[in-house]
Amino acid sequence: MYFDASYKVGQEPTKNLPIPTSLSYLQPTSSSHLLSMFFNKSVTFLALCLTFWGASAVPLGTTSPASSLERRARATLYTKCTKANTVALTFDDGPWIYMNDIVNTLDAAGAKATFFFNGLNWGCIYDTDRANGVKYAYDHGHQVASHTWAHKNLATLTWDQIHDEMWRVEQALVKITGAYPAFMRPPYGSYNDLVLDASGVRGQGVVIWDFDSGDSSGASATTSKNSYNNIANNHPSTILTLNHETYEQTAHNVLPYAVQRLKSAGYNLVTVAECLGKPAYQSIAAPQTRDSTWKC
Repeated sequence: MYFDASYKVGQEPTKNLPIPTSLSYLQPTSSSHLLSMFFNKSVTFLALCLTFWGASAVPLGTTSPASSLERRARATLYTKCTKANTVALTFDDGPWIYMNDIVNTLDAAGAKATFFFNGLNWGCIYDTDRANGVKYAYDHGHQVASHTWAHKNLATLTWDQIHDEMWRVEQALVKITGAYPAFMRPPYGSYNDLVLDASGVRGQGVVIWDFDSGDSSGASATTSKNSYNNIANNHPSTILTLNHETYEQTAHNVLPYAVQRLKSAGYNLVTVAECLGKPAYQSIAAPQTRDSTWKC
């Protein structure tokens, strides 16, 4: 049975965590069901009551076994926005050299976006310019989220390896911004039940997309702009986009057009959290001071 009572959201993963076969028991329908699934006969009913009825009163980050059973359920998978008339512009694979230009374009249009950051992909997130870019986006009201550390295909990794990929970039985002993300996007959009279970343990929703600009697969700027024009003409209720901040044409050519075209179609350009009506972060604190641990 999987129930790591000592696990704290945001902590370094403990090696050799047991692999859950199912987390459906985290959504019980009765106290007797909880008793049979969580505890053996030696555990008293009083302990069960304290765990179940006290769960909602335990602050985030405590080590109590009742530190939110909900966060231990399988992660919610989001493939579409839920708030009508919203577009969530998202950018993967950064931070990279076009970050400030992207943020400035968004700001000038009164638009918000979400950045799914890697720790070590195109560059090291702790490098001064890269860290400053992450902080710049966060300080300007854009959402920062996890794209894992090294952009590995999570569906090919073990339980411990998945947690390591997640934890390392979460730690970097907390150091740089003070914010612990409530959302992650798996590299390549690749996931399996183990990835969803690991994300659930870490308190994060998993975000995919329903519109791809095609930049990472070699689409020209003209092709990407035509794709944005077509979807604006079709005018679905919501759009959850995929872009990559690592391409110059995306930052300087496609994005200005997409923002103008989507706004002219009457859409509100918001963060993923806003388009889902969910909090962007599990916790927010002051950013940390750079020290010797800021390295890849």
